[in-house]
Amino acid sequence: MTKKKNQEEQKAPSQELQQHREKTNIVHITGMYENWFIDYASYVILERAVPHINDGLKPVQRRILHSMWDMEDGRYNKVANIIGHCMKYHPHGDASIGDALVQVGQKELMIDTQGNWGNIFTGDSAAAPRYIEARLSKFALEVAFNPKTTEWSLSYDGRNREPVTLPVKFPLLLAQGVEGIAVGLACKILPHNFIELIEASIAVLKKQKVNLLPDFPTGGIADFSKYNEGLRGGRIRVRAKIEKKDKKTLVITEVPFGTTTTTLIDSILAANDKGKIKVKKVEDNTAAKVEIVILLHPDSSEDIDKTIDALYAFTDCEVSISPNACVIIDDKPRFMNVNDILEYNTNRTVDLLRKELEIKKSELEEEWHYSSLIKIFIEKRIYRNIEECTTWESVIETIDAGLKPYRKKFKREITRDDIIALTEIKIKRISKYDVKEQDEKIKSLEEQIAEVEHHLAHIKQFAINYYKELLMKYGKGKERKTKIDSFEQVVASEVIISNQKLYVNYEDGFAGYGLKKDEFLCDCSDLDEIIVFRGDGTMIVTRVDEKKYVGKDIKHIAVFRKTEPEMVYNMVYQDGKGGNALVKRFTVGGTTRDKEYILTKGNEGSKVLYFSISENPAELLNVKLRPKPKLRKTEFDFDLNTIEVKGRGSIGNILSRNLVAKITRKGAGKSVPAGEQMMLEEKIIQPKDKKVLAEKVEPKKEKGKIKNIPSKEKKSELKANEAQKKILPKSLPLKKSPAVKPVKDEAPVTLEWDLSAKSKPANSKEKIQNERARILTDLEKKAEEKKRAQLKMDM
Repeated sequence: MTKKKNQEEQKAPSQELQQHREKTNIVHITGMYENWFIDYASYVILERAVPHINDGLKPVQRRILHSMWDMEDGRYNKVANIIGHCMKYHPHGDASIGDALVQVGQKELMIDTQGNWGNIFTGDSAAAPRYIEARLSKFALEVAFNPKTTEWSLSYDGRNREPVTLPVKFPLLLAQGVEGIAVGLACKILPHNFIELIEASIAVLKKQKVNLLPDFPTGGIADFSKYNEGLRGGRIRVRAKIEKKDKKTLVITEVPFGTTTTTLIDSILAANDKGKIKVKKVEDNTAAKVEIVILLHPDSSEDIDKTIDALYAFTDCEVSISPNACVIIDDKPRFMNVNDILEYNTNRTVDLLRKELEIKKSELEEEWHYSSLIKIFIEKRIYRNIEECTTWESVIETIDAGLKPYRKKFKREITRDDIIALTEIKIKRISKYDVKEQDEKIKSLEEQIAEVEHHLAHIKQFAINYYKELLMKYGKGKERKTKIDSFEQVVASEVIISNQKLYVNYEDGFAGYGLKKDEFLCDCSDLDEIIVFRGDGTMIVTRVDEKKYVGKDIKHIAVFRKTEPEMVYNMVYQDGKGGNALVKRFTVGGTTRDKEYILTKGNEGSKVLYFSISENPAELLNVKLRPKPKLRKTEFDFDLNTIEVKGRGSIGNILSRNLVAKITRKGAGKSVPAGEQMMLEEKIIQPKDKKVLAEKVEPKKEKGKIKNIPSKEKKSELKANEAQKKILPKSLPLKKSPAVKPVKDEAPVTLEWDLSAKSKPANSKEKIQNERARILTDLEKKAEEKKRAQLKMDM
């Protein structure tokens, strides 16, 4: 019996559990997260972080102002009492209410404060709520509250009413600014100038174009060239105002928006510790106004402007602010630029003013209606007709019948409530009724109604006058504090002091400021870049580091600054194994950090024979060739000024087709402009034949092309060349004659000018000039004959 009872007891819970599972819809945690997180994100966006476009307030700010309006009696209230009263509307605790109240109070627009409310310049916090007091400002009472035009809703617990939005008749959102972070969404609207907002609203009503720029309560200097009307992607740079007191002292009188004197001084000291600036001492004398005194080291006083630039580059004396204008419209977040927000607020102000005028008109008409009823009721002695009435309904009917002849004079129908109101008039009032006074009152009401109707007919002009009145009442002392300016970005590498020393190990190919046992190169900073040219004809630009591998066989290494004038480099390299020797002059141009650039043709085995930084004029090189059979001349001089400066990708000109043994600097060359050099060559070699080609930049090895004269020349040609060398004057430059394209497959003539003293004949100068003229004449005749022959072949 007992066993069966235990079995039944075990079955019962299992059946109940099964029934519970059937009735209950079990939701897994993933589903709960998916649905509930969207609700949470929506709540945070709509009810906490993002302001509503109608009044420019977050919910907590709106509830604070509404609570203060509830408590308003003209006197200051303890902030602790305001917080307690606001908790009827705001469900998130006293801390959030207190912080929001202090932030609104520090903007000095909607709230009059009393006590220690903190300091926006130093970052000092306000005193405890029990010690400070506040009340609504006169401006707030005038523009932000009107129960007749306010839309109401129940509070979170259903016990009280709170406004959905306040009927603010002013672009409060742009005046105060706002910042909030929601779930997946952020909002940052910067504050604007009070006077400029009113003037811009008037311009909107006049259909004029406006362009609003922020104005910060901390002042400073701002560059708004990339403001982008407050939308995402815009950027503002704000600088502190720095004044020069003397050669050793700087004074900061205004700080950038979003910073305080404490954070600013900390950033200056941090930059000084890192060696980016040299500061002897920083003093904070801030009270009602900002005053930060910076005492400089004696060695930095000579370049005080560079120190100011360094403060902007490495400290919070310059900050970058990215706006992101986002507002709530129709219960949805929306991104709008500040000019569109201003236009929306201005149009809403017009609508609110129209609504107030319509309410006022209806009230005046209602008062006129009741005054007219009383006048007829008393003057026509209708009240006497009810003396014989015995029932309430008969009284109502008698009065209604007495008013029937005058119904056309009224602007609306006479209702039962109107008649009941007449019956409540006291006998004392009837006996002391003054007809003249009543007529004046009715006339005044009619004038007021006419005035309201005129305002409604000219509502835009009425709104303009309203804004002008606000400007006249509250615009004093609200002038622009932030100076609008345009300034260039400070390049950090230009203004940083040389706080490091650069060392290089040529053998192992390392460079950096940590290699103190190796060769010292120069002073540098940890923001600099270095440029390295290697023996294999490659180049690299990289950031200075403690120790970095830059490659072996370093031909040149130096600090690379892009903002300085471009350097011109000279380089002679051998193209591959046993290839030609080419010479080039080039500039580096734009580079990518840590990318390897090839300065040669890229053939395997290429190597740099000579490398230098170009001077003006460039140097004269002495080139020694490797001896080989039938190579008569193994040494010659080459002037780098004859080479045109090009980019780093240029291949270069042929210096020699033979192997080079050694290249040394002989001295400074003679600088000759490219145009003059070409004219000189044409005058000496080919004054008339324009088809003669100059020496090619790079050799052509393709088949079918005419090549230079082979090394095995005929004896007769050698003798002719030697004879030409002897008769040329000493003053002519050492150059080979450009190759003339022959009509037939004949070998081109090569003229070599020997300017050595041995080749100078002993005859007089007249003989040399005659010989030179004869040679030039022969060359001209030969060129003309080739032209004629070519013309015949073409025909």
